[in-house]
Amino acid sequence: MMNVPPPKKGRERWLVAAWPGMGGVAVTAVVYLLSKLKMRQIREFDARDLFELEAAEVDGGLIRAARLPRSRLFLAENAAPDRDLLAFLGEAQPPSGKLALCGRLLDAAKELGVARVFSFAAWAEGMEPSGTARVRGVATDAEGLKELRRQGVLPVDAGRISGLNGVLLAAAAERGLPGVGLLGEMPALAPHMPYPSASAAVLKSFAAMSGLTLDLAELEAYGKQMQEQLSSAYQQALKAMRDAGPEGEPRPARAEPEPEPEPEPETKGPGGLDAEETARLEALFSQATKDRAKAFELKTELDRLGVFRLYEDRFLALFKEKP
Repeated sequence: MMNVPPPKKGRERWLVAAWPGMGGVAVTAVVYLLSKLKMRQIREFDARDLFELEAAEVDGGLIRAARLPRSRLFLAENAAPDRDLLAFLGEAQPPSGKLALCGRLLDAAKELGVARVFSFAAWAEGMEPSGTARVRGVATDAEGLKELRRQGVLPVDAGRISGLNGVLLAAAAERGLPGVGLLGEMPALAPHMPYPSASAAVLKSFAAMSGLTLDLAELEAYGKQMQEQLSSAYQQALKAMRDAGPEGEPRPARAEPEPEPEPEPETKGPGGLDAEETARLEALFSQATKDRAKAFELKTELDRLGVFRLYEDRFLALFKEKP
């Protein structure tokens, strides 16, 4: 753990927290902040007592040492003219002990001089994949609610925010610490697919509230790309339904030529990656090591290949303070 002094006189320190959830909205937003603000890791929380080991991993007949989800805290000083920014990123939500984990995080926040807490999350809507992601919000006090309305954020009138994204704000409210939750809208039809357009919408609102200057072009481009992919898959599914017969059976299709046999698959490396994919990742890791602003390009490639969890420790190690 690094020895971090309190914020300088006249400056505030805000905390943003994220855990995995629908569409990767919260984690993608925080990783974008880590990359673009060149944040550095200052602390790791020991939360082993809050997690259970569900299975043992085997590699070549050998049982690997137990690895439980990790929880890390990052800092960007002078992120905005009058503000430092802390970012908390948890790899998973514990099955129990959610309030205990939030308590530990808020204890650290108090020690570090945090004046306001934010959580990011997704809000599932019956929207088209290509629709515009709006932002909904909640606050722990009347002033925060007024600020949300000033920024054009739609307040959540009633309901529940499940998981740590909501519990953290409830714990902050109990301590009298102002808190705000920003939830990016995404299609409910594909909760497990990345939806970075919602992350971009959340960060746009957060930047306006915090005075943060943040170039969202890279994230917005990634969002548009993923929207196009999801929209294409959605249209294909609709077409398949329309082409189905009255009993739900597919209509007879015209005879198609026999496809040519596919070549035998090459030997795959970790995560099922081939040599070219692995080489590209290594090149991106090398670039991000030299310039953390390049880290988000690496994150999008890890997402595309579906191996972010496999490389997560190595990725987040990019933000450790150099000795």
